[in-house]
Amino acid sequence: MYVFYTERHRQHDTSVVQIHGEIINEVPARAEIIVQAIRQAGLAEVHAPTDFGLAPLQAVHTAGLLNFLQTIYAVSQALPQRWPAFFGDAFATRNTRRASPHPWAQIGYYAFDIEAPFLAGTWEAVYWSAQTALSGAQALLKGERTAYALCRPPGHHALADQTGGFCYLNNAAIAARWLQRDQTTHPRIALLDIDYHHGNGTQEIFYTDPSVFYVSLHAHPDVEYPFYWGGAEERGEGAGEGFNLNLPLPAGTGDDDYLAAVDKALEAIRAYAPDYLVLSLGFDAAEGDPSALAGFRVSTPGFAEIGRRLAALRLPTLLVQEGGYRLETLGQNAVAFIQPFVG
Repeated sequence: MYVFYTERHRQHDTSVVQIHGEIINEVPARAEIIVQAIRQAGLAEVHAPTDFGLAPLQAVHTAGLLNFLQTIYAVSQALPQRWPAFFGDAFATRNTRRASPHPWAQIGYYAFDIEAPFLAGTWEAVYWSAQTALSGAQALLKGERTAYALCRPPGHHALADQTGGFCYLNNAAIAARWLQRDQTTHPRIALLDIDYHHGNGTQEIFYTDPSVFYVSLHAHPDVEYPFYWGGAEERGEGAGEGFNLNLPLPAGTGDDDYLAAVDKALEAIRAYAPDYLVLSLGFDAAEGDPSALAGFRVSTPGFAEIGRRLAALRLPTLLVQEGGYRLETLGQNAVAFIQPFVG
């Protein structure tokens, strides 16, 4: 297995950023804990990502969003209020009449919530997070059976044209499109999301696309973020109808019920017969995760069994790191999950 990781994620230093009066959960220590656990367990060598440039990002995200991400912090520094982190506070709504060039208005246009702060190093971190995912995808194209992209910041809430939920660029979607860049073979991708929260950005990016089958296990949107996406009735549209499968689960879901849902997801993926599996890998389904409003109770042995069942698909698989915020168990859950892919 190839593991890709870069310390550039530290440029997005959210360790002192507060949301709703509390320190943000998505902090640099998350990635550092996981990579240290992988090294201590001797699972795999850790490689620096390659720079594939902007073109793979442009295949998924709008030019407007990419320009915004590259410039918003510097533009915000021209304001009288020079804070270390900027958030949206005036959001474009369904009856918006005009666009404004003011930095606060730009944040409100390109973000759908306040959960994605903009700091001096945010663009560098999110750019290299995407390059980390691309490096993992490239490893599969070169013949590796499994690669793990230890991405930070995460990505599955990022829409084609908006940030949100700690996410800026959709790493899993960017990697999936890179796997499909050889248009002569038309590879089919199964994109399975096991983060506790629904990957609304990934769903919407591929909602009309039958070449990417999106499957998500997550907390029910009636009780959990992102609220406006993730219902079982959301099946895709147009040519993509039937290629979106949401499996929302109730609060308190533990190992047995979660594994039963995993089996449903795997049954659907086998029927789809993909060429590659891209996994949005979140560990926030763990019991006690601070990001969860309702909460699941997946144990460390539960994560190991999930990993075993996914590895048994024997597909070329890219693991893309998403959430997971309980720092006390994050490393051991990651090692338990990854171990079956190593052998």
